[in-house]
Amino acid sequence: MHMADALLSPAVGGTAWAVSAGTIAWCSRKVRQGLDERKVPLIGVLGAFVFAAQMINFTIPATGSSGHLGGGLLLAILLGPYAALLAIASVLFIQALFFADGGLLALGCNIVNLGIFPAFIAYPLIYKPIAGKVPTRTTLTVASILAAVAGLQLGAFAVVLETAASGISALPFGAFVALMQPIHLGIGLVEGMVTAAVVAFVWQARPEILQSARDARPIGAVPLRSVLAVFLVATLLTGGFFVWFASEHPDGLEWAIAGVTGSAELPEADRGVHGLLASLQEQLALLPDYSLPAKGGDGEDGGKFGASLSGVVGGLITLALCAVVGLLLKRRGRKSCPPH
Repeated sequence: MHMADALLSPAVGGTAWAVSAGTIAWCSRKVRQGLDERKVPLIGVLGAFVFAAQMINFTIPATGSSGHLGGGLLLAILLGPYAALLAIASVLFIQALFFADGGLLALGCNIVNLGIFPAFIAYPLIYKPIAGKVPTRTTLTVASILAAVAGLQLGAFAVVLETAASGISALPFGAFVALMQPIHLGIGLVEGMVTAAVVAFVWQARPEILQSARDARPIGAVPLRSVLAVFLVATLLTGGFFVWFASEHPDGLEWAIAGVTGSAELPEADRGVHGLLASLQEQLALLPDYSLPAKGGDGEDGGKFGASLSGVVGGLITLALCAVVGLLLKRRGRKSCPPH
């Protein structure tokens, strides 16, 4: 559901940048004031895991479309909404800057759609009330699925609204929304099941990590470093190997665009803000579209190598960035605390 710059006007993209930047600043302050030290290492490994997981597109049966994990809800459940927003923003920033996945002008919209909605609407208003203070596997599963569906529905509808407000693409509101909402319902169901499985694993291993279970169960017997190792190994396997088997069908947004216009590709402007940002992104992208830069004649093996390299490198960059953010905020939080 990563938006491209071709869908957005500078006014809409700039407004979303301002909203996302303000939210990131607010979340940074909240994290600095109340960061749970146990979650500092998790910010890095979970950010890396979400980066790798987003590379795995899964086919939506009978549609010719695919989807991928958004990850915002999973991060909110395991890190809390404030740290989750910082982590998903880091993921989206790295994707746009180094892999040309999502436009630079659209980065603010993507943070709003994939980060703010799941972290600050789906998580507190749907997931937490259903999961309850003493969750069970059933309530965790139901809460994860319903919250994931709600988050994806809100994000998909926001894409349509942002596109319509921009008024620069030939995508009529009614036809676009009629395709976006149903396809992201299917994607949300899959994301909810994956989220439920990951949350259930953490709940069994280290229940205190889940905010809703902090006072409900004692600290788990599984060492935290083992949980971190599991996510790190899962990141490397997902980004380095399982990415080979990702669906080649267009994702939900591309599928909806193609359903309206007949083509998943929209014309890119070569001048003004759009042209400037496109040129900048082209220069900065180390592995555009998660592949080696085209030099002609890359075969299937080369394609797999490029995908694996992108998954591993991107995961490690995300881990480093998220870890640095967490450590810096932790250090600044300590300095701002008055002496006792």
